Amino acid sequence: MLREWKLHLKLGLKRGDGAGPVYVQIAHGLIAEIRRGRLTPGEVLPGSREMAEELGVNRKTVIVAYDELIAQGWLVSRGTKGTFVSTKLPESRSKPNRAVLDNSKTRGEGPQFSRLAAALDVPVIFPKPGIVLLDDGTPDTRLFPAESFARAYRSAMSLAGKVGKLGYGDPRGSPVLRTAISRMLNMDRGLATTPERVCLTRGSQMAIYLASRILIRTGDAVVVDDLTYPPAREAFRAAGATILRAKVDEGGTDIDNLEKLCRRNRVRVVYLTPHHHFPTTVLLNPARRLRLLALSSQFGFTIIEDDYDHEFHFAHQPLLPLASFDPAILYIGSMSKLLSPSLRIGYISAPEKFIDRAAQEILLIDRQGDQITEEAVAELVDAGEVRRHANRALRVYSSRREKLAVTLRAELGDVVDFRMPDGGLAFWLTFETQAYLDRLEKNAVAFGLSFLPSRSFSGKEDGRRGIRMGFAGLDDQGIREAVRRMKAAIGG
Repeated sequence: MLREWKLHLKLGLKRGDGAGPVYVQIAHGLIAEIRRGRLTPGEVLPGSREMAEELGVNRKTVIVAYDELIAQGWLVSRGTKGTFVSTKLPESRSKPNRAVLDNSKTRGEGPQFSRLAAALDVPVIFPKPGIVLLDDGTPDTRLFPAESFARAYRSAMSLAGKVGKLGYGDPRGSPVLRTAISRMLNMDRGLATTPERVCLTRGSQMAIYLASRILIRTGDAVVVDDLTYPPAREAFRAAGATILRAKVDEGGTDIDNLEKLCRRNRVRVVYLTPHHHFPTTVLLNPARRLRLLALSSQFGFTIIEDDYDHEFHFAHQPLLPLASFDPAILYIGSMSKLLSPSLRIGYISAPEKFIDRAAQEILLIDRQGDQITEEAVAELVDAGEVRRHANRALRVYSSRREKLAVTLRAELGDVVDFRMPDGGLAFWLTFETQAYLDRLEKNAVAFGLSFLPSRSFSGKEDGRRGIRMGFAGLDDQGIREAVRRMKAAIGG
């Protein structure tokens, strides 16, 4: 059996009077490596010939050492497949030896993991076998145009290899994709941007994090909605911001309430999801949009517009982004909802000065993204494949949206309350009584359900509560099963 890497063992073999037999030293050395966790259960060891060459000993000496460890239960032989570390080690001391790992007596105080910064309130959910995931609005990746992307990726890789473009590049991202996104934003969303005013990121969350790093200093006031996207709120908090909360109702962010916050505080940033408010899905109405822009001019705060799923709107044509009226707005978008989260492509459109500063931050984080993936996506955008995929997906998601609404009303109509979302990929569910919601959360694991905690959206123990239930990734059977489990958990 081939190893991916050559195993280098420094066993400190000694020869001469009092050193002990070499095979015993080899055996003890291997036991020590197993105990400290370097050799793990099930791992294949080098063959006796390779080990003998590594240690500079006779092959028979290694064979004797291996035989001794097999007899003791540390190793097992699987014939021609090789010699492996046993999965049933002979003693509990085979666990990593902390005395070996902890050299604090000789190294000084050592790393102080007890001094880690305070934990952030960033809940995360992901698929697990046997669990029905009520996600917060992710796409059905089964619809992803995999064959078209594979062709585009092969083409981009081949070309990059030929012209020497597999090295480091612009931290702002592939110029080709930045140009394609700039054109998309200008044509489809009414912005007036250029490739120099676009920076690619590894998803929209990285864009939010960059904005928090660049715009916020300790103590700055940042306004988010009283129900909001938890990772954004925590990114601002981690940057040292004082978090203020604006009320949200059926018309989106309450601009009267926002104005009061601005008069009482020197607000630095206002973060909004105006197109499909997260988590409630409501749309910030046109009158409030105009007032928001006026308040930004009056009080001097920066607007961060997170337009995370602009493409999916069912009731009417989507409204143009706020950034189409004010080029100073930081506009954040993503290909994750449109194509696939695994591509890790988000973007910021902002003034060029901000983009240049963002590039400097990226150099400190991950240097750059996957340029081949970026150029493959650019090819799909330019060829119209992304637009065709969005149209196909919109039809599928529209049907699933209707199906979920019908199923919820039929099975949980006296328990949950919701408003059919005009856009986005999720429902916002509230409950007739908090007792229903409490039972659902208490029994979720037992009934094979996973969803974001109801308190995570407000970030407050006494805040408004609800469940965000994505529908895009659930086919008809998945919708029926999800609602069935919800009903059982609430009644359980």
